[in-house]
Amino acid sequence: MGRYALQRLLGVIPLLFVVSVLVFMFIHLIPGDPARLIAGKDATLEEIQGIQEQLGLNLPLWQQYINYMGDLLKGDLGQSIRSGLPVTEMLASRIMPTIWLTLLSMVWATVLGLAIGIISAVYRNRWPDYVGTLTAISGMSVPGFWLGLVLIQLFSVELGWFPTGGVDSWKSYILPSITLGAGIMSMLARYSRASMLETMREDYIRTGRAKGLREFIVIGSHALRNSLIQVVTVAGLQFGFLLGGSVMVETVFSVPGIGRLLVDSILFRDYTVIQALLLIFSTQFILINLIVDLLYGVLNPKIRYS
Repeated sequence: MGRYALQRLLGVIPLLFVVSVLVFMFIHLIPGDPARLIAGKDATLEEIQGIQEQLGLNLPLWQQYINYMGDLLKGDLGQSIRSGLPVTEMLASRIMPTIWLTLLSMVWATVLGLAIGIISAVYRNRWPDYVGTLTAISGMSVPGFWLGLVLIQLFSVELGWFPTGGVDSWKSYILPSITLGAGIMSMLARYSRASMLETMREDYIRTGRAKGLREFIVIGSHALRNSLIQVVTVAGLQFGFLLGGSVMVETVFSVPGIGRLLVDSILFRDYTVIQALLLIFSTQFILINLIVDLLYGVLNPKIRYS
């Protein structure tokens, strides 16, 4: 297992390098001069050139990238063009609401999605299956921003159970997590149901039943574990999308997270913050896929020995 993990980890390093190059080039291809934005509309050419020299924008592109990577390896993501604050300081104050929102959404969506999928597969073509299928289709069909607005109107405005926005208490995360996790729950329910149905047709499942094993042992110990590989794939990818998808939810519910920070930075053309956030979103997606690969080796030993 250690060798398998090391191979996967070494394979991530060149991918991270490619991502850093793409993010760096993408920001430099955006129209507009950051030095002119910092200097203001009434700045003279000499003032703009002075800011370019201060930021290193007058250097060749390859040298700018080397300086950027050197600062990045030291944990320096630069300074915000808009506020002048270090980007790491801005991220530190914004990242925890996004992490809590994402984790809460993923936990309830995974638990409920797996439960619906397993129950639907065990009671195939009976009323629990119909209810589960209807729930999954409904969750995937409803647009997230519309669901968020409906939840605010019903549970915040009409009933007053939850706040309309912000992160003042744990109640502030309930409605955003429902909005963010609804689509993930539905997708996991459908994939887990399909995977369970496929696994339950295997010969070793019939053998276990023929040996007199109890049904919950056959389902829990044999069918479920062998069905989890496909589910882990979907769950891992969706967890990566959740961090990026929190942009819409944080905007609707006024959550001061990194998704909302990205929206504000785009509106004010804060290129330094945009570059840092894109790099963070890309990196976390790669690392989550690495964790999924490692979980493959845990669930199926054949993968790590192949």
